[in-house]
Amino acid sequence: MSNKEGSGGFRKRKHDNFPHNQRREGKDVNSSSPVMLAFKSFQQELDARHDKYERLVKLSRDITVESKRTIFLLHRITSAPDVEEILTESEIKLDGVRQKILQVAQELSGEDMHQFHRAITTGLQEYVEAVSFQHFIKTRSLISMDEINKQLIFTTEDNGKENKTDKQLVTWSLKVTPVDYLLGVADLTGELMRMCINSVGNGDIDTPFEVSQFLRQVYDGFSFIGNTGPYEVSKKLYTLKQSLAKVENACYALKVRGSEIPKHMLADVFSVKTEMIDQEEGIS
Repeated sequence: MSNKEGSGGFRKRKHDNFPHNQRREGKDVNSSSPVMLAFKSFQQELDARHDKYERLVKLSRDITVESKRTIFLLHRITSAPDVEEILTESEIKLDGVRQKILQVAQELSGEDMHQFHRAITTGLQEYVEAVSFQHFIKTRSLISMDEINKQLIFTTEDNGKENKTDKQLVTWSLKVTPVDYLLGVADLTGELMRMCINSVGNGDIDTPFEVSQFLRQVYDGFSFIGNTGPYEVSKKLYTLKQSLAKVENACYALKVRGSEIPKHMLADVFSVKTEMIDQEEGIS
C-alpha cells in the first residue's frame, strides 16, 4: 500500500501530516488588504443590487394591482349609463399607475434595464393590457407600442439642486419591450371576450361583431409570429384562440338566431354556449 494512503485506503491530504492545533496558526487576515477591500466592494454592490431588485418587485406588484382595478372599472362600461365618466375615472387611475412606473424609471436610472426586467415584466404587461383595453373602448383599434412608450416619458423637477430658485427639469423614461407589449395584447383578448359576452347580455348587438373582427386581426398577427417568437407568446396563442372561438360563437348565434331570442334572454343563451365550448375543449 502506498504511503500516501491511510489505514482506510483513503488518500491523505497534505495538511493531515500537521498537528491539529498547528493547522490554522498564522497571522490574522488583514482587513485592509487589496483583496479584502475588493471583496467588500463586491458585497456592497451585490447588496445594493438585491435591494433595488426587491424594490422593483414591490413596485411591479403595485402596478399590477392598480392596472387590474382599472380593467375591472372599464368592464362596467357595458352597463353604465355614463360612459365618459368611467373613461375619465379610468384615466385618473392610469395616471396613478404611471406615477409608479416613474418610480421604476428612477430606480433604473443608470442601470441596464434587462438585468432587472424579470422584476418588472408582470407589472408592465398588466399596464399594457389596461391601456390597450381603454384605447379599444375609445377608438375600437389597437394602441401601438410607440404610443404607449410616449406616455411613459416624465418630466420632474430636480430636487437635488441647492439653489431652489433656479429649478432644473429632469426627464425620465421607461420603454415597454416588444415581448411585454405582445404579452399584454394577448391578455387583452380575454378581457375583450368578457366585454363581448357582457354586452350581449345588456342587449348590445353591435359590440360582439366589432370585437370579433378585431380579435381575428390580432389572432392573424400572432399567427405570423408562430413558434419563432418568445416561448410565452406561443403559450398565449392557445388562450387567444379560445377567446376568439367564444366571440365567434356569440356572433354566429346572434346572426342566425338573433331575431328569435328576446334581448333579455341573450345572456342566458350565451352563458350556456360558453359552458358547452369549455366542456368540449376539456374533453378534447
